Amino acid sequence: MNIKEVEDRISLRELIDNVSILGDKKDFNAQVQLFAENAVSKTFAGGKVILMLKGRKEMAAAFGDFLKDVETIYHFNGQQVVTIEGDQATGTCYCMVTLIGNEDGKHMKTTIGAIYQDDYARIDNRWLIVKRIGNFDWQEKREFNH
Repeated sequence: MNIKEVEDRISLRELIDNVSILGDKKDFNAQVQLFAENAVSKTFAGGKVILMLKGRKEMAAAFGDFLKDVETIYHFNGQQVVTIEGDQATGTCYCMVTLIGNEDGKHMKTTIGAIYQDDYARIDNRWLIVKRIGNFDWQEKREFNH
């Protein structure tokens, strides 16, 4: 592995972590700038598509709507494996997502085990996500008292 590949791997990890951090802050306009202009995001839960989005504008609106009733969002990114071929790359990242908010007058905590399959491209000398397939493999929901 040469120094360029090490730099790219670090940049790709920072990209994924920054997507999560900006999502936690509900800064969706900044978050979608980490996706290519016409990027595609498709999310599955229970084997069914729950979100199919194209482009930054559509993503920012949908992310905001999906999380509008959530008070606290917390992503914890785990293992990430990437394959880099020049200015293109693919990767898999495991993520634990915690959502806390009110549902039907109850304070609820939802924990989701997610796996993201990403395609990346180096555009204008920075890595961006061009396609993201999210699989919400499992979810646990319970009343939460803090």
